[in-house]
Amino acid sequence: MAAQKVTLRKMTPSEYDLATEHREAETARELGKFMPEELARERAQRGTAQFLPDGADTAGHHLVVAENGSGEVVGNAWIGPDPRRASGTAGAAWLYDINVFPAFRRRGYGSGILSAAEELVAREGWTSLGLNVFGDNEAAIALYQRNGYDVSSMSLRKSVQPAPGIGS
Repeated sequence: MAAQKVTLRKMTPSEYDLATEHREAETARELGKFMPEELARERAQRGTAQFLPDGADTAGHHLVVAENGSGEVVGNAWIGPDPRRASGTAGAAWLYDINVFPAFRRRGYGSGILSAAEELVAREGWTSLGLNVFGDNEAAIALYQRNGYDVSSMSLRKSVQPAPGIGS
């Protein structure tokens, strides 16, 4: 499917609030697979507070909505500096969040938002765009692969039960 052309613009305060609520709920849902629900919600909220201390006005971060050619808002994204700050990532940007609204999914808007995000990253002088995706999110993984993203690291996990008498 061909990418749909979109234009990015800064989120309004109400768009920021809705995007934050959605992002934190999705993050908590994913983290809830590995930890208690309340802890997952707190962790999602702490992430927002840590990385966006000034909300949509946090320096170096771009919280944007994507509009199609008809002016409809089809999704949103959060782009900022690579949070890992590891050696070799000084010029790297990070796609903290991308969301295509349900009515516009499977129509090429995910690729369009990625393309527009990459253009924004290039204009800002960053040399790469990284992201994280949960391993069971097959649709997102396929989107990123179709758009030329490669696996740069992989983290695996397996739950095990403590042996009897251990940790009691």
